[in-house]
Amino acid sequence: QVQLVESGGGLVQAGGSLRLSCAASGRTFSTYVMGWFRQAPGKEREFVAAISWGSSGSTLYADSVKGRFTISRDNAKNTVVLQMNSLKPEDTAVYYCAAGAIFAVATSTYGYWGQGTQVTVSS
Repeated sequence: QVQLVESGGGLVQAGGSLRLSCAASGRTFSTYVMGWFRQAPGKEREFVAAISWGSSGSTLYADSVKGRFTISRDNAKNTVVLQMNSLKPEDTAVYYCAAGAIFAVATSTYGYWGQGTQVTVSS
């Protein structure tokens, strides 16, 4: 199984940027679809972005973040990164890294989760 640990969260002003990283254990990291999800207080966990396994690195983004966020992976370093630009107060949430076998947006398709990192965007 893969173990995931997120880092890079913090407080940033609207319009600023943050870079979240997810460190994964194991030697099979490259075989997993990797995704980022977020959950704000009182709201359901929602899909943010995903990147497929393989050399092509196909990506998928939620409409709310497309054009502002970029997901990437470095299989050699067993990491996946979410670069967040032009941040808005509505981006405030706990961000979770996840790993799964299916390139999809549903939370149920991801079997491994990190503990989350807080992102707060101020006005």
